[in-house]
Amino acid sequence: MSSSSSSDHKFLLKFPTQTPNFSCPHLSELRSHLGPNPFHNIRDYLRSRPIGCNACGCSPSRLYACLSCAVVACRAHAPPHAVETSHHVAVDVDRVELFCCSCGDQVYDCDFDAAVVGGVGPPQPENMRKRRRVDYVPWTPDLNEQALIAENSSPLPTSGGAVPWGLRGLSNLGNTCFMNSVLQALLHTPPMRNYFLSDKHNRFYCERENRTIVTRKSESSNKNKNVQLCLACDLDAIFSAVFSGDRMPYSPAKFLYSWWQHASNLASYEQQDAHEFFISMLDGIHEKMQKDKRKPHSQGSGGCCIAHRIFSGILRSDVMCTSCGFTSTTYDPCVDISLDLEPNHVGSAKSTSTKSNCSINNKADSSNSGSNSSVSTLTGCLDRFTRPERLGSDQKFFCQQCQVRQESLKQMSIRKLPLVSCFHIKRFEHSPIRKMSRKIDSYLQFPFSLDMAPYLSSSILRGRYGNRILPYDGDEQEGSNEFSSEFELFAVITHSGKLDAGHYVTYLRLSNQWYKCDDAWITQVNENVVRTAQGYMMFYVQKMLYYRASERTGAA
Repeated sequence: MSSSSSSDHKFLLKFPTQTPNFSCPHLSELRSHLGPNPFHNIRDYLRSRPIGCNACGCSPSRLYACLSCAVVACRAHAPPHAVETSHHVAVDVDRVELFCCSCGDQVYDCDFDAAVVGGVGPPQPENMRKRRRVDYVPWTPDLNEQALIAENSSPLPTSGGAVPWGLRGLSNLGNTCFMNSVLQALLHTPPMRNYFLSDKHNRFYCERENRTIVTRKSESSNKNKNVQLCLACDLDAIFSAVFSGDRMPYSPAKFLYSWWQHASNLASYEQQDAHEFFISMLDGIHEKMQKDKRKPHSQGSGGCCIAHRIFSGILRSDVMCTSCGFTSTTYDPCVDISLDLEPNHVGSAKSTSTKSNCSINNKADSSNSGSNSSVSTLTGCLDRFTRPERLGSDQKFFCQQCQVRQESLKQMSIRKLPLVSCFHIKRFEHSPIRKMSRKIDSYLQFPFSLDMAPYLSSSILRGRYGNRILPYDGDEQEGSNEFSSEFELFAVITHSGKLDAGHYVTYLRLSNQWYKCDDAWITQVNENVVRTAQGYMMFYVQKMLYYRASERTGAA
C-alpha cells in the first residue's frame, strides 16, 4: 500500500455504529476464502499492538490490521488499501473488533468473537482483553418484588417539568458558602445520589443499630461529649430533604454541627476553603464507615465507604535513575488531583503527551522550553502533571542498581481512575519565605467531555517503552479500559473575590441544562456562563455512568 493512494481517492472512515453490521458481503467473502475455521490464529496474530501505519508511519490511537495481508493502516489509509487490494475486512486493533473498510462500519462474526474472548492459551495482552458480550435482558419485578416495592416506597409528587428534582437552595449559615457549594456538587454526583436515594445508608437504622448518633440533649452532657455524629446520616437527611419536592431553601445546620464535631479545628463561622472541606468531609464519612465494618454488615448499615468507592483513585509515581534507567515505583490512593495553574505550551495537550512520551529524557529536558500560551487549559495542566520532572541535585535518590545516589527523573501517572474525578486548581499560593499569600485569578479552560486515557499509567508506560512486551505489572490494565477513561463534566465550583474575602458558587449540569447554585438562590444559566467562570473544583463522572437517556434534547 503506497502513501500516495490517499491523494488519489477521497474516503471517509466512519465511526462504528452502536449496532454492528451482521450482513456485510465483504465479511462473507472473506470467510469463504479463509475456510471453515478462519480465526483460529487471531490471538497470535494480534499478540502485541503494531507500531504504526505502514503508509505514513504515524501511530494514532486507532489502527486497522488487514486480515488478508500484513498491512497495518490508519484511518486515512485503510479505505484506499481496501479498494486497491480488495482486502475489505480489518481488525480495529485497540477495540479488537472487525471493521469493514469499504462499508465504513463495524461488523460482527461469532467465530471471531469466540476466538478473541474465549479459547485457551497464554494470558491475553492488553488490547486482547475484553469482556464477553452478553445479551441485555430488562429486569421486571415478580409479584413478591412488586409487593415489596409498593410497601416500602412512595411516588414522588409531580414537578411540573420546570426544575429538575433535587435542585434546592441551601441557606447560608454565616460564611458557609464553602460548605453549600460542595454539598450541591455531592448531592448531584450520580453514584452518590443513587446510593443514598436507594436507602443504602438509612439514618434511622444507623442510629438504632450502630448507636452512632446521640440526641442533641445528651451530646451536651459529659458522658457523651466525645461521641462524634455520623456525617453520612446527616447527608442522608439532606438527600431526603432536597429530593422531597420542597422548593424552599434548606438549612444544613445539623450537617454543619456534625462536621464541626469531626473537624474541631475548623469549627468557626469564618470563611473556610471548599477543597479543604471536601477532603475533611470524605475523611469523616470514611472514618465512620470503617469503624462500622467491624459490625455485621447488612443493607442500610453503611458498612462500606461510599465516599472512597466513588472518588478514590490510585496515583503511580516513578522515580527513574538518569544513569542506568532503574525505576522505583510507588502507589498512593487519592480522592482528587490538585493541579498547578500555570501557562501551558501551545498545542494540544494530548498530542504533546503522546509525542513526548516516546522519549522521556528529551521530554524532561525540554519541559521548560517553547512558547507559552496566555490561557491555561485543564488538559494542559494534566499534561504538566504527568510530565517527567528532573529532580534537583539535592534530591538524589539511592539507585539499587548503581548502589550510589544518582540524579533522577520523577513522573506521575494515574494507575486507576475513580468513578468520579475531582480536579482541584491551586489558586491559593502560600509563600513561607515571603510570608505572604495570594490568589491566582488566571482563566482556565475546561472541557465538558474529557478523555483521561493519555494520563493513565498504561498509556505512559507504553509510550516510554514502546510497543514491546512491557516489564510492568499486569494489573496496570485496571485503568486502561477505553470506556471508563471518558468523563463528562457535571459540576463546577467557582471562587470569586480575594483570598480572605471571597464567595463560592456551584454550577450544576442537570438534564443537559446548567444551573447556578448560589446558596439559597437557584438560577438557570447558559453554558457560556459556565465556560467563562473561574473554576476552582471540577467534577467529572465516567461517561458510562452519565445517563444521556434522561437528557432533554430540547435543552441547550
